[in-house]
Amino acid sequence: MKLKHGQAVVLMVAVTLMWSIAGVITRHLEQARSFEVTFWRSFFTVVSLLVILPFFQGREVFAKIRRGGWPLWLSGVCWSVMFTAFMVALTLTSVANVLVTMSVGPFLTAVLARIFIGHRIPPRTAVAIVLAGCGIGYMYGTQLGEGSIAGTLVALFVPLAGAVNWTVTQRSHAQGHDVDLVPAVLVGAAISSLVTLPLAMPFQASGHDVALLALLGLVQLAIPCALSVVCARVLKAPEISLLGLLEVIFGIVLAWWGAGEVPTPTVLAGGSLVIGALMLNELVGWRQRA
Repeated sequence: MKLKHGQAVVLMVAVTLMWSIAGVITRHLEQARSFEVTFWRSFFTVVSLLVILPFFQGREVFAKIRRGGWPLWLSGVCWSVMFTAFMVALTLTSVANVLVTMSVGPFLTAVLARIFIGHRIPPRTAVAIVLAGCGIGYMYGTQLGEGSIAGTLVALFVPLAGAVNWTVTQRSHAQGHDVDLVPAVLVGAAISSLVTLPLAMPFQASGHDVALLALLGLVQLAIPCALSVVCARVLKAPEISLLGLLEVIFGIVLAWWGAGEVPTPTVLAGGSLVIGALMLNELVGWRQRA
């Protein structure tokens, strides 16, 4: 899939919208808890990708996994950490607290990309990161006191693994290695489901729960995670993480609207600042490219 920059931006926004449905759907589960939630979502992600990837790439996708080398497998481990830590954190604390904690991703990604692949951060992106950071800090200060410390600590593994993942993706392409990292999403989901299977026993999920988690596996993980790796071939690592902050806004709004988790005024104010930073970065970037 060949994308122009503007198309990649729009697609990445759609990806964040799909990612953001996890919180509100999780709040409607009846009996599934903790690692069982993670297992079923990862399991259905594997099933979905075993259909999606061969449909677009044929049987060659399995050969790519064998030939992918360390970048693909390291990316797969990162995906598995993100899949597992995110869902466990959602069972320990509020949706807003998890999403706000995840928002440190752009800062971690920018630092790692600068250190390991020498990415220069454009002034517009640097300003946007600072503004977004102010909004995140404002939101985080309030949400931390309302949520579980354990949930916050688990959620921190998501942006850390994400920063490593995006940096690995960018580095492999910068070095001219034609490695398709989309199958890494499949590897990550398989690792996550295998690791959490023993911890999920005995199963308690109802049929209603399994259906919702199957929906998450397909719409919230399989499709958007594969598309996000495609976007990473066009967008810079800090830019991807900055756009990924929209998941925070979308997720909080959906949890508010669909599950009654009402955000505080500070969350609304901080979220507005984050969106403003995103718009500033993209508008200035489009103007410069024009």
